[in-house]
Amino acid sequence: MNVLTLGPTASRRTVLFAAGGGGDPERHLPLLESLAADGCRVVAPYFERLTAPEPSTTELLARPLGLVEALDRESAPDAEVTAIGHSIGGWAVLCLAGAVPRGRDGRPFEVPREPRIGGLVLYTPAAGWFAAPDALEAITVPMLVFAGELDTVTPVEQAIHLTSAPAPVDLRVVPKAGHFSFMHTPPPGIPENVALDRDHLLTELTRATVAFTATSRRLPDSQNS
Repeated sequence: MNVLTLGPTASRRTVLFAAGGGGDPERHLPLLESLAADGCRVVAPYFERLTAPEPSTTELLARPLGLVEALDRESAPDAEVTAIGHSIGGWAVLCLAGAVPRGRDGRPFEVPREPRIGGLVLYTPAAGWFAAPDALEAITVPMLVFAGELDTVTPVEQAIHLTSAPAPVDLRVVPKAGHFSFMHTPPPGIPENVALDRDHLLTELTRATVAFTATSRRLPDSQNS
């Protein structure tokens, strides 16, 4: 598995980044470079592009499994980890933080967990898999969540549902933004609302994300129980 790495190798602060369906973290490169410049070790694996409207369980599970493999290989074992994900990448890091996804048949997926994660940043997360009442009850780490008002891929209601988790959630719904507005290099041919100032959005998204990675910490175990 190929992994994009940036920033100091021995940093005590690691960002584990999960790209969306396209699987290419370089579409978020200015964001990742800003995190590295702030002193984070950035670990961002490349994944195979998801082409089917409904990916198989095997294709889905490759994302959280690959993230854990990349983290083990490229980060200091005692690092404080913030996991960041866009779209299906948001689904993957939610799984690692304790969320329980379910398929259309209502059965839960067996997914890996990563106890080193101390915070989540989610851009238009694919959170529809976590609709069951108990799906988010194990999420205790702080979350910064961005959603697009005009997102038709992962509608804003999916992000709003994350506020039911027993964790501090900072939800920011961006007016006029769509699903791909949060990418520095969106896929070709994707129309954008002309009323949206993408440059301003990406500047603020980067600023907020860098600030979050510098301040988020996992609660002590005594407070998680």
